[in-house]
Amino acid sequence: MIDLSKSQSISILINNYFGNLGVISQNMPYVIPITYYFDKEDGTIISYTADGLKLSAMRKNKQVSLAVQEITSVNNWQSVLIHGTFEELTGIDAKQKLHTFSEGVKKLIFEKEQKETEFISEFSNKSYQKGIPTVFKINITEITGKRKEM
Repeated sequence: MIDLSKSQSISILINNYFGNLGVISQNMPYVIPITYYFDKEDGTIISYTADGLKLSAMRKNKQVSLAVQEITSVNNWQSVLIHGTFEELTGIDAKQKLHTFSEGVKKLIFEKEQKETEFISEFSNKSYQKGIPTVFKINITEITGKRKEM
């Protein structure tokens, strides 16, 4: 196994948009897949969510983790783990980051899958019938990465 440099780890975050978010809820770890975007401008992770366990847990304990993997086979993979702090966005900041998220993920989907998307609902399974989603970012405090090749 090989340790990735910080720049190699960031490259993996930049080139992907699915990860597994880890939070603590009722003193238990809780891991859920999310769609995210790495904002190169400020070096944070952007995402959004509806009200529920994940959002409630992040509001109570701002310490979170995000794991992102690129797996070709059992002997050929890369993985990045970040630790950071949850920050809920509101107002114009939320609108701007949601726009950055949407445009960034649409671009990645086109590059990776040659598929055009128009709206967030096309690349997210979230449903927002009860209002506007909560936009948040993860301020990265630590980043590590590993690679295995054979």
